[in-house]
Amino acid sequence: MEPLRVALVGYGPAGAYFHGPLIAGTAGLELDTVVTGNPERREQARAEFPGVRFAAKAEEVWSRADELDLVVIAAPNRTHVPLATAALTAGLPVVVDKPLAATAAQARALGVLAEERRLMLAVFQNRRWDSDFRTLRDLLERGELGEVHRFESRFERWRPQLKGGWRESDDPAEVGGLLYDLGAHLIDQALTLFGPARTVYAETAALRPGAGAVDDAFVALTHVGGVRSHLWMSAVAARFGPRFRVLGSRGGYVVHGLDPQEAALRAGRRPGGGDEGSWGEVPPADWGTLGTPDATEAVPSLPGDYPAFYAAVESALRDGSAPPVTALDAAASLAVIEAAASSSRDGLTVTL
Repeated sequence: MEPLRVALVGYGPAGAYFHGPLIAGTAGLELDTVVTGNPERREQARAEFPGVRFAAKAEEVWSRADELDLVVIAAPNRTHVPLATAALTAGLPVVVDKPLAATAAQARALGVLAEERRLMLAVFQNRRWDSDFRTLRDLLERGELGEVHRFESRFERWRPQLKGGWRESDDPAEVGGLLYDLGAHLIDQALTLFGPARTVYAETAALRPGAGAVDDAFVALTHVGGVRSHLWMSAVAARFGPRFRVLGSRGGYVVHGLDPQEAALRAGRRPGGGDEGSWGEVPPADWGTLGTPDATEAVPSLPGDYPAFYAAVESALRDGSAPPVTALDAAASLAVIEAAASSSRDGLTVTL
């Protein structure tokens, strides 16, 4: 089969370190066009993807929609809704980096538009393919923890100085702050594992001098099924807690550290680059442990698998199957983010 031709809109860190390499490394996909007007980013893309075409603006992509099969949006958050709307209107399936939108209503509206146009709309939630998340999901499916009653998840960084840019802006139009950045990952993971949330409680703060956007947050969910998720996200954590601590009726699972794939991609390693057997693998020293205070055992970590996202996208485009992450998935997470902001502002628990 001929490869599906992909246009990548945006070539900042998300486009350069995640989407570009993962698209190019997926069988059945071809990175055809990169949309950026930045000369340095063009040179960077040309060096890694010889023969790729360029466009200065997304409108150039819409004007030749018949030459393409997929658009991937990796531009700033504020552009996600207008760019996805334009792509769907032009007749092109779309992958949008998280967060899909600023509100659940916007995400649902995009999903409706995609259905009306009979086009695929997928949301890039790569953390569903993290090593630790895949391992935990496997343990849950095998019943190793028994009945889970609490899920603790942390995504913490130590960045005491502001970097500036839209991610740290307190302008609502920029869709910045940690709830939309790290929170979008943690909430999506919690909902994927334990189902819809019934209530949301949150505490958020802007702690760094000069910070306007949230840079430290705690979100507590009570799921419809009864599990309680406690989620921490911070840019000012001088000491990190465990990535996951999951407690159940038979035992608990604890794992520290982060999946290695982002660091590998930023360092220039690529899936399929000749060391496929080691892609996403976690060394035994970093494996999590399963058990009780009386007895624990190391649990071999399943390899992280970011390439699986675009492999699933390629399959969805070929056979019409559901995309790996849907607009409704995104809307559910965004409803929690909106409720968390309301809870923190009013000091109340919000019922969804």
